[in-house]
Amino acid sequence: MLTIESLNHLGMGRASDGQSVLPRVLPGEEVEVAQDGTLRIVTPSPDRVAAPCRHFKTCGGCAMQHGSDDFVAEWKMDVVRNALRARGLDADMRPIVTSQAQSRRRAKFSGKRTKKGAMVGFHAKASDMLVQVPDCQLITPALAQVLPVLEALTVMACSRKGEIDLTVTDTPLGVDILVETDKPLTPQLQIELAGFAQSNGLSRLSWNDETVVTINAPAQNFGDTAVTPPPGAFLQATKEGELALLAAVSEITQDATRIADLFAGCGTFTLPLAKRAEVHAVEGVYDMLAALDRGWRSGYQLRKVTAETRDLFRRPLEPDELNGFDTVVIDPPRAGAEAQIATLARSDVGTIAMVSCNPVTFARDGAALVTAGYNMNWVQVVDQFRWSPHVELVASFTRP
Repeated sequence: MLTIESLNHLGMGRASDGQSVLPRVLPGEEVEVAQDGTLRIVTPSPDRVAAPCRHFKTCGGCAMQHGSDDFVAEWKMDVVRNALRARGLDADMRPIVTSQAQSRRRAKFSGKRTKKGAMVGFHAKASDMLVQVPDCQLITPALAQVLPVLEALTVMACSRKGEIDLTVTDTPLGVDILVETDKPLTPQLQIELAGFAQSNGLSRLSWNDETVVTINAPAQNFGDTAVTPPPGAFLQATKEGELALLAAVSEITQDATRIADLFAGCGTFTLPLAKRAEVHAVEGVYDMLAALDRGWRSGYQLRKVTAETRDLFRRPLEPDELNGFDTVVIDPPRAGAEAQIATLARSDVGTIAMVSCNPVTFARDGAALVTAGYNMNWVQVVDQFRWSPHVELVASFTRP
């Protein structure tokens, strides 16, 4: 018999034997582990609930559906607190904002052919086994409805023994699909796929790095500005999550007149902020910046936006470049932005809005700013990856 003492940052339970790390358990529970690794919950936690999705036991997409919403929210807050404490930091923690079920507008499925057709779904945790998820409680209804379309597309795109990736995005004018496959796009197949997209009401269909057909531009609204991201480009997972992050960034930057938006993507923050300030957007992927620029040029009542393609890991903006801005917004990937933070720490920038999807690298980068004299005023945690271990946040930094 083992007692679960706590959860780690991945949602795995640390057991009382000091060695076992077990999935889908909660603190305080007593469990038995059979020789085959099967778990039996002997004494359940009062925070344990029935999983809302019937695929939970087999699908690897969710890790925390066995915990109550209140428990998961507080656990995610603690993940951030613990990361900060490990760096000797403390901050005012605002209440978490959690996206609703069936709100994920972007998903990456896998597909493979079968004797009778094809199957599409997510992989089981740490497994090559593909699990079909027709009643997935994460994705929007529009994405759930397109699963049969993805199966038909898999038959066209997948070899007998291979597997393909299907990135699908919910857009106002139809689902946008990117197929990643080893199968070549022949002229005949391109004709067939164009007809397939038309008959199934898709907005756009792309094949690896080539757009097969665009029927309706798969635009997303960043503030009041419509932007058509490149196929597969980064997009915040839920609209609710995007708006929560934007609200926090807007509050931090409310007095700004000239903003540098680093790791700007397609303009999630750049374009809404351009309603009241000049913005310089920096991003390493040219196609994303090109989409941002097209959106700005067709936008309404936006101030000046400039764009710069630049690898901020290898060539961060230097202090003399940063000193031309009163405010910086920085939204790096999971690895954080150690090199860019080092130059920010030596700059005269007065206000920084840092967005992060990794509390550990956020704490590292935040500690560097605090050491350089910045105050960390508050942290807003945003959970748009519901039932997963992933945590996102926005933090306000200012120089005294």
